[in-house]
Amino acid sequence: MHFPAAYEYPNAPYFAEYLQFDADANLLEVLDQQTQQILAIYEPLTEQQANYAYAEGKWSFKQLLGHMVDSERIFAYRALAISRGETQSLPGFDENQYMDQAGYENQSAEEVLTQYKTTRAATIALIQSFTLTQGNAIGSANGQNISARALAWMIAGHEKHHYNIIQARYLPHFS
Repeated sequence: MHFPAAYEYPNAPYFAEYLQFDADANLLEVLDQQTQQILAIYEPLTEQQANYAYAEGKWSFKQLLGHMVDSERIFAYRALAISRGETQSLPGFDENQYMDQAGYENQSAEEVLTQYKTTRAATIALIQSFTLTQGNAIGSANGQNISARALAWMIAGHEKHHYNIIQARYLPHFS
């Protein structure tokens, strides 16, 4: 899936941050590479390591992964709805409220990792199913006009953002 054109997403700071890829990048290859990176980090973690938070009030390692799962599910749903012609504006979400209700801290690291793997597989299958017309479809999510394709790329951008946080704030604790 080609990188979205500027008209396919809002000119807002968080969109710009999540959509920083080379124009010739292949989304499916990016998602596959990200999956391998996340698995390489999370699979060897002990439960104690997965429960580590780098500061008071910050999410644990496994809660961060859970947040990535929740966000990917939401972005993928938005992409699906827009690709199918949804005309209603899709709601935003409060990531902290979701985390308060998610219960990831009560799940094992393995359970959260399984959710990541299955969510990513479903996302890839959805993206592969899009026709050019479906990917180019534009709808409204969180009060902003955006294409299904831009939302698919935002999944990769959101994960890239959190991968950088993992590298900077979580992994140094284990080295």
